[in-house]
Order: sequence, then C-alpha cells, then structure tokens
Amino acid sequence: MENPEYKSTMTESGRPLTVLAIATYLKGEEFLRECRRQRCRVLLLTAEPLVDAAWPRESIDAIHSVRRDAPADALRRRVAGLARTERIDRIVALDDFDVETAANLREYLRTPGMGETTARHFRDKLAMRVRARNGGILVPDFVALVNDDEIRAWTAAVPPPWVMKPRSSAAAIGIKKIGGEEALWRALEAAGEARADYLLERFVAGEVYHVDSIVFGGDIRFAVAMKYGRPPMEVAHEGGIFMTRRLPPDGDEARGLLTINQQVLARLGLQRGVSHTEFIRGTNGAWFFLETSARVGGAFIVDVIEAATGVNLWREWARLEIAGEDGRYDAPPPASGSAGIVLTLARQQEPDLSAFADPEIVVRLKKPYHAGLIVASPDAGRVEHLLNDYAKRFYADFFASAPAPERPTE
Repeated sequence: MENPEYKSTMTESGRPLTVLAIATYLKGEEFLRECRRQRCRVLLLTAEPLVDAAWPRESIDAIHSVRRDAPADALRRRVAGLARTERIDRIVALDDFDVETAANLREYLRTPGMGETTARHFRDKLAMRVRARNGGILVPDFVALVNDDEIRAWTAAVPPPWVMKPRSSAAAIGIKKIGGEEALWRALEAAGEARADYLLERFVAGEVYHVDSIVFGGDIRFAVAMKYGRPPMEVAHEGGIFMTRRLPPDGDEARGLLTINQQVLARLGLQRGVSHTEFIRGTNGAWFFLETSARVGGAFIVDVIEAATGVNLWREWARLEIAGEDGRYDAPPPASGSAGIVLTLARQQEPDLSAFADPEIVVRLKKPYHAGLIVASPDAGRVEHLLNDYAKRFYADFFASAPAPERPTE
C-alpha cells in the first residue's frame, strides 16, 4: 500500500534513511509523523486486521501486514522479502509486544539497535529481576515457577499474599493475586505446561511510581518521575480511577526515583531508546524495582509528560533512533511544570465533561466509553488537588468497571 505523495530528500550515502516500524496494535502515530518530518522513508509492518486502521498515512510510504500470530521464522522471511527492494536502516518496535520481534529482526538483518539478549531484560519479568537483583538493586522476593522443590522452599520462607505474573506481558494483563499454597497449586495446575511462562513474587504493600526516560549512548538524557494514584494492578483487577502525576523534580521522592532508575537502566543495558520503569516504595521507605520496558508508557502518560515538560517522548524516540549509534542527539530542556491525568472506564459511550471547566484542563480525552482529563499547572499542589477532586466526581458521574483482560486487546 504505497503513498506516492511524498519523496524523502534526507539522504545517507545518497539515499533516504529507511525506518521499519513494527506495531501489532494501533499506536505510535507521532513517532511515524516525526520520522517523516525528519525526511525518512517510513515503512510500517502491522497485523492484518489493522491495515485499514487510522494510521497517519501521509507519513507512511508503505504499509505491510502479517498475521498477528505469525511465528518468528515467518516474520523473518516476510521482512527479508521486504529487504530485497528496501535497504532497511532502522527497525523499531512501537509496542511492548513487538520488542523481541524487532530485536530478532535486527540480529537477522544486522541492523543497529538492541539485540535479543538485552531485549529479554526489557520484556521478560524474570530476566529483568534476576539481572537487577544480581546487581544489588532491591526487588520483591520472587521465584521462577519451574522446579517444584524450589517453589515449595520459597513459599515456606515467604509469607503470602503473592502475585503470579506472566513473564512476557504488559500492564496488569494476566496478573493474579495468590492468597496461599492451595490457591497457588491450583493456579499452576491450570497453567499446565505454560507455568514456566510465569513467576511468583512477594506482594509488597506501598505506593507505586514510574520514571519515563530517554536514553542515548547509554546515558539518560531525560527522565521524569511520576506517582500513580492507586497501583495500576489494583485499578485493573479491583476497579477504580486511574491517576498519575508528575512529582516536583526537586523533591525527595523524585530524587530517589531518578537515582534508582539510573541504576536499573545501566544494569539492564539500555543503550538507545525510551523506557517506562515502575517502582514501589515499601512501608519501610525502601525503593523496590518492579519492572521496566523499552517503550513509552501507556494510558496517555506520554501526553501527561508533554503537558508537564513540553517533551513528547514519541517524537524524541524517533529522533534518537534516526541518530543511530554514530549520530548526535540532544534532548530538549524540560519545562518545570506539573501535570496529571484522571481516567476511567465510563458507563456512557461519549461522557459529557462540560461540567469540568477549570483553566488547568489542557486535554479532554476522546475515547468511547472512557472519561479522561489531563491538567497542568506550575503548582504541583494544584494538580494533585484537581486530580483528587475529579476522581470523586468521576466515580459519581461516569465510573464503570470491567474484568481485567487475560490477553492484550486492540
């Protein structure tokens, strides 16, 4: 599906730089637009049902498709077929579920960027925990769900509740809270041969935070510390209002988060890209690393960060990927403002948000059966007050709940 209206004039060795973006879910539109603004040739590889989705077609030279469940060897053959006529310079995964695919293809075609070993540290929750713990970073106690004796010894030493997590998933998909050994062995029996695809982790009570970063040449060029309202796992499984907000960058919480975030990304080996990394602060004040990823955060977090700092992570990700291993990338200086989001599933298909009229509202989210507002202010206290007030009103006016999905949805 060619777009004949644009001919790139950016050249590398006399030809356009060609970026192959992989997206099995509809996202990353601003990444694609920025690649076009930087005068690249832009190719998109997506799942067959999404070929006709609302991609920014004016920014894409060609859209190619594969079955969503295509095995790795079929994907390699598909992309190798494209490479017969396209000199592919960059391969970028726009979603968590495509990170390992992109790494495999980079290894296969020998294009620059994250390889399979490093990619596993940003996709496999067991691999990232082992790597972090071996580097002296605090993580909740965990065990691989492989060996029965090891599992029994771990459960005897670590009191419940526990959390059973898929090793390669995203957000709160597939996570189960386990109350004791009987429930655990039932869950393992239900998982069958796939049980090794999970890990078991001690449930740590505390507040959950995230740091979103831009990394180039192994150095963190931009990072913003943020705090969730309720832990995302609770919102997904128990119902509730999703909130997150930027922390004051000069506060103790932000400084502590940025320090441990730097340790995590260095230990896990991210050299170039963006990252969304989550932490929990236990009741004793200790910071624990929960998980990380080599992609931007979901749930409109990119929009909150832009409202607070003026930095759009999709655009910056495109720029640093284009710069590559030998180029130059300078992150823009962030503004010092504060911003946050309140978001919920709604009973109404198109919720009426007209009663919310505060001047701090900068984005009114438009998504069927969702109500959401992003607010921004130089005053972090004002942002926190508005989010808490809006959350109460959202519960009364819009709130709906649905079971957490067992697998990703479009």
